[in-house]
Amino acid sequence: MEKRCQNCGQPIDPNARFCRYCGHENVVEEKKVQYCFRCGKPYTGNVAFCSGCGARLNNYPNNNGENILKKGLDNFTSTINSMTGEQGKVEIKLKELFSEVFKKHTVEEREEMFISGTKYTTPRESQMVSSWPKPWLYSRVFIMFLIVFIALFVMVNNFYNTNAIPGAIFIGALMVPFSALIFFWEVNVPRNISIFDVITMFFVGGALSLICTLILYEIIRVEQLDYLGAILVGIVEEVGKIAVVVFYVSRKNTKYILNGMLIGACVGAGFAVFETAGYAFNAFVGSGGQTSVMLDILWLRSILSFGCHITWTAIAGVGLIVAKKEEQLNSNHILNGQFLKFLLLAIVLHAIWDMPITFGSEIYLVQWVLTFIAIVTVLVLLNAGLRQVSQYAKLAREKELQEIKNQ
Repeated sequence: MEKRCQNCGQPIDPNARFCRYCGHENVVEEKKVQYCFRCGKPYTGNVAFCSGCGARLNNYPNNNGENILKKGLDNFTSTINSMTGEQGKVEIKLKELFSEVFKKHTVEEREEMFISGTKYTTPRESQMVSSWPKPWLYSRVFIMFLIVFIALFVMVNNFYNTNAIPGAIFIGALMVPFSALIFFWEVNVPRNISIFDVITMFFVGGALSLICTLILYEIIRVEQLDYLGAILVGIVEEVGKIAVVVFYVSRKNTKYILNGMLIGACVGAGFAVFETAGYAFNAFVGSGGQTSVMLDILWLRSILSFGCHITWTAIAGVGLIVAKKEEQLNSNHILNGQFLKFLLLAIVLHAIWDMPITFGSEIYLVQWVLTFIAIVTVLVLLNAGLRQVSQYAKLAREKELQEIKNQ
């Protein structure tokens, strides 16, 4: 394509510094120097083959694999987005999502948040805001739990006070999952689920999901946690949790993706807390009362908890809403391919998490990678949920306007 001067519009030499017609300075784009992946010879521009060794370069535009990684991430986010029925570019605004975390907030702001979701505080559909939410309360909840846990940790570790052990187990298991749950509640833009309902689904739903899982374990026996065992565990536990999510979704008859994500997170977080507390207690008893073993379990599972049960069940919860849409939930929706895709994704993430993969096991590499995948998936689903809210709000406003005209 012929290059023209930005000032006068006359054709100019791409390499000329100034326009020969008006003297305007021509900005020459600097070509990025790249290096052949095989021999290391430098090259610039879109070169097909290396002049040094003849290697094909168009599949390796960056020696560090940056483009390949970005393309893979784009393909993954596009696939998840399409599973929700959305199309187009996925916008993830992390800056907005965390913009309020480090700001000072008043007691009144906190109180206003806790009264949301009631009959008198839930906004009309036409009033729902579809811009990216700016949650912050979850960070204060996390800090509160962290302070309590550190105090209990000092009591156990420094003063050898055994009375603090039950508290340390419970708060240590609760700290991250419950804080993450508050995050999901804050980003629930429809504001139609109260904090009381969230806490109820968290405790009751978590306990019921464990019972469902234990019943399934009576049917499907897992003898050892090898590769097959990990797959069976993934199937059993995800099915056990989604059974409870089905109950709550059917009871509330909600149509919002963000509601499905929140309900799934409630059940998953409750399951995670009870499971972690059980593991910590068993580690304490099994080690002959060594508190260090128990505390190591609590710290590790707290750090990695956002990438497992909470997000897995939230993902499956979204699948239920995508399948049922505005209809009353029934067995056809549970067997629907759209829902099963989300459930399968949760099962796969869970199964790989439990597999005895030795590569990078000393730094929990597999778990960190799966946590990243789970978080990216949740952010894509959040974007899809906001788009859905925008569509519903627009239709509601149009309906209200039409009703006013008909009066």
